[in-house]
Order: sequence, then C-alpha cells, then structure tokens
Amino acid sequence: MEITIVTGISGAGKTEALKRLEDIGYYSIDNMPPEIISRIVDLSSVPGSRYDRVSLVVDARGGKSFDQLFKTLEELNEKNVPYRILFLDAANEVLVRRFKESSRSHPLARTGRVVAGIAREREIMQPVKEKADVIVDTSDMNVHDLREKIGEIFAPAESVRKALITIISFGYKYGLPLDADIIMDVRFLPNPYWVTELRDKTGLEKPVYDFIADREEAREFINKFTELIESLLDLYEQERKAYLTIGVGCTGGRHRSVVVAEELGKRFKKDGFTVNLLHRDMEKS
Repeated sequence: MEITIVTGISGAGKTEALKRLEDIGYYSIDNMPPEIISRIVDLSSVPGSRYDRVSLVVDARGGKSFDQLFKTLEELNEKNVPYRILFLDAANEVLVRRFKESSRSHPLARTGRVVAGIAREREIMQPVKEKADVIVDTSDMNVHDLREKIGEIFAPAESVRKALITIISFGYKYGLPLDADIIMDVRFLPNPYWVTELRDKTGLEKPVYDFIADREEAREFINKFTELIESLLDLYEQERKAYLTIGVGCTGGRHRSVVVAEELGKRFKKDGFTVNLLHRDMEKS
C-alpha cells in the first residue's frame, strides 16, 4: 500500500492536487480525519481492495482532529506502511487574492480577516511542513501548472499514456449518450439484425463478432478511426485533458456498435491507454 498525504495552506491548491492524483490512479479522499487513516490501511488488506494507492487531504479544517495526525503517522510507521507528505504553500498576498476571487471565506477566519486566518493556519501547519517529503510553492502556478507538477512528481515513470478512454456502444433509437465527447455512427456496416440466425445474438457472441469484424470495410474503418483518435489524444494531452469519451452508435446498440467498440478498445489498450468499455443498450430488445 502507498499513502500520499496532501496538506498545506488553504488556497494553495490542495483540491486540484488531489484531482490530479486521482487521474494518475490514486483513490482520493478530501478532508480526511487523521484517525480514520488506519481504517483505510486495514481495508487495503482485503482481497480486491481499491486502496493500494491512496491520496488523502488532511488539513486544519479538521479542527481538533488534525492534532491526531502525528499519532496516526506513528501508527503507519509501526505497521511499515509507506507514506509521503505533500505540502502545498503560497505567498500570503497570492492566497488573499485567491480567496477574494473565489468569494470564499478562510476556514480559520469565517468571521474575521483572511490574513488573520492565514497566519493562524501557518502556525498550526508549521510542524507538518517540517515533516513534509515534498513542498510545492504554487504562488506562480495556475491550475494547469500545478497539475503538471503533480504529474511529474507522482506519475509512475512507466505511465506514458495519461488519458483514460471510455467507449460507449449505444443504439440511436434510445438516444445519444450525453457524456460523449465524440460520436461515431457505424450504421454504414451490414446489419446482423437482418440475418435470422444472428438477430437474437449480441455483438459479444462470436458469430456476430466475426460477421462484422472480418469485413474489409470494418477493418479499414477501425484502423483509420484509431489513427484519428490517437492523433487527437496527443493534442488533448497537451491541453491536460485527462478523459475522452467516445460514443459508437448503430440502430439498436446490440450488434455493430458493440463489435466496433470492442475492437477499438483492443486497439487502444494495445497502444498503452487505459480503456473503459460500456455497452449501454446491448441487453435491450
């Protein structure tokens, strides 16, 4: 198990850092009471647990419970659980400006001046800062700069592809998937529905799969579409876009779209991308 504790001064970018860690593959939890961290460690030993890489925001918002952090760190040491502390900071004038721009109050100065809350928080957080493994000053960073910095520090060296690709097969008769970034219509392919012995099968069954995937026009389309998407992904990654959702549609969402989605998934996985496949309408009549 690996734990990254994200902490620091309010307004320095902890939430954005946590989002980036989640993109990298960490199970992320915001505003975590320190005394519950040990429970997460216990859950990590359960077979099939999602808690092999965890990032947690622990900060002064926790009030008195924040005082438990050092005791929890001692418990992690006793259990030989590796952890890192990422501390985010920024200059006072930058923090004040960010709070004004967001129209949010400082968590330690809800009825007073922001500068007073920052001063109080620095006093509370100083012992944690002294134990931090990584300190990042975000004073001159925007959101994209911070996300890139977190990626440089925490992304595994072997992770070449950053984008997560979700492929949704669907039937046009049931409507478009609202969360798709790109929609591809594959109704130009021959429809197995009109072949009696294939009509009641799905695109995951071999007879239907072969009927579509073995066609020259299907192979040519999938090759060209894969090349197009990968060229776009290079550009998306330059713009720090971590997710891409592709909708592949046919009439009913049972045959052609399922096969094409599966084939695309195989291609993208082979090229190093993380792929989620969803056949939205396959089981509908």
